[in-house]
Amino acid sequence: MGLAVKVAKAVIARGRGVRTGMAVSMLMCAGPALWAANPGAADNGVSNGVSNGPSNGPSNGPSNSTSLSVPNFAALVKRYGQAVVNISVTREVTQMGIQLPPGIAPGNPLAPFLARRVIGNREEVSLGSGFIVSPDGVILTNRHVVGDAATVDVKLTDKRQFKGTVIGGDALSDVAVIRIDARNLPAVVTGNPARTEVGDWVMAIGSPYGFANTVTQGIVSAKSRSLPGESYIPFIQTDVPINPGNSGGPLFDLNGRVIAINSMIYSKTGGYQGLSFAIPIDVALDVKDQLLKTGKVTRGRLGVALQEVSQALARSFGLAQPDGALISMVEPGGPGAQAGLLAGDVVLGVNGDVVADPVDLLDTIARMKPGQKADLLVWRAGARTRVEVAVGALDSGVASSGNPKGPARIGLSLRPLNGQEQQQFGVDRGLLVEQASGQAARIGLKPGDIVLSVNGKPVATIDALIAEIGAAHGTVALLVQRGGSRLYLPMDPD
Repeated sequence: MGLAVKVAKAVIARGRGVRTGMAVSMLMCAGPALWAANPGAADNGVSNGVSNGPSNGPSNGPSNSTSLSVPNFAALVKRYGQAVVNISVTREVTQMGIQLPPGIAPGNPLAPFLARRVIGNREEVSLGSGFIVSPDGVILTNRHVVGDAATVDVKLTDKRQFKGTVIGGDALSDVAVIRIDARNLPAVVTGNPARTEVGDWVMAIGSPYGFANTVTQGIVSAKSRSLPGESYIPFIQTDVPINPGNSGGPLFDLNGRVIAINSMIYSKTGGYQGLSFAIPIDVALDVKDQLLKTGKVTRGRLGVALQEVSQALARSFGLAQPDGALISMVEPGGPGAQAGLLAGDVVLGVNGDVVADPVDLLDTIARMKPGQKADLLVWRAGARTRVEVAVGALDSGVASSGNPKGPARIGLSLRPLNGQEQQQFGVDRGLLVEQASGQAARIGLKPGDIVLSVNGKPVATIDALIAEIGAAHGTVALLVQRGGSRLYLPMDPD
């Protein structure tokens, strides 16, 4: 049985499930962190319960006299835990094996010559979590929990079970929407992740290793965290224990509001090591609304490649602080190029909001609709200037169906080269990588790369790429041009 989770071994990665034997040990954690409160708080009507979170200000009492208190997680669980669901998914998995003629044992000297390859299917079961966001049966979870599902079974806390229908899933955000045929269901209340601060208490409910409705708690460790291959998501990092099967479950604040979807962990062992990452709920709700309305997710793009501004780069550009998003490449003919953006520009703000890093800019632009105007505050040649960009549409190579195929399946967005680009890069065909997330990023693909061939077969269209990958039935070699050099990258589309 697989357990759906996104696990990293030395790097951040996504997986459908933990399929190999994993050593599981029962560890006792230290007690929850404590905060200082006014020793007279109880007399002043300040409760230790859910509605009153930790005091962020200094104590008004004597410095040598403090009382210690912890949140009442039991009240949160009783009130909001009923909206959390357990998800069981079956998939048809293709396997390749070796078949020998009757009477020929594997050790027979003739076995290598008589063996033939056979392809068969088997059923795989994986588990995950989700939560009800609408009383009429709409449920949010992770795309990697329900992607490529043959069947989806949803179990509620009252032990009722329903068949789930995958409305859609979005590869870039790893958010999926499923629906069950039920009414008057308990639903979560969503909060505002922007109001959550580092150090705030949070609570997760999910089904780690199939243990349904398991409650864990911790604090917010960091916000707007950028992870390899997940450039569009400003992750919330916590130390909440998250294990295989927790994926897709809610992350609550102390007011009982869902602020994020638990999505992945960083681990060298496959189990929890204190680094958990969650997708902000505002990102997930935007995806949900689009999937329910149109069946797909539309995002804006600038047509530029970005990198962070280091201290050294800030000094070289004459910036007082290492903030903003540095443009390292401008796509010829793209939205940014048409508006006059240049390589070397540092975007400091967008639509009146400060841009702290590339994640800020990507997140804001991605939420804009194609054709909308983005007002950019840009640092260029030692001075501030404004550039208005008509936002383009992120290529539909990253699909939003329940069972995405081809490039979307591995988190790849690309498009054919136009004539000007063919001349610029010195090639007569190829596919330009616009965004690479998930598996595509992990194998080394980057925005600006040009995919020239698959297993030696030239590709000029997305359909040709899909056809060549599909015909290979296994790992393929992508010939990629990057700058003035070429390299091969191995990719396993399964």
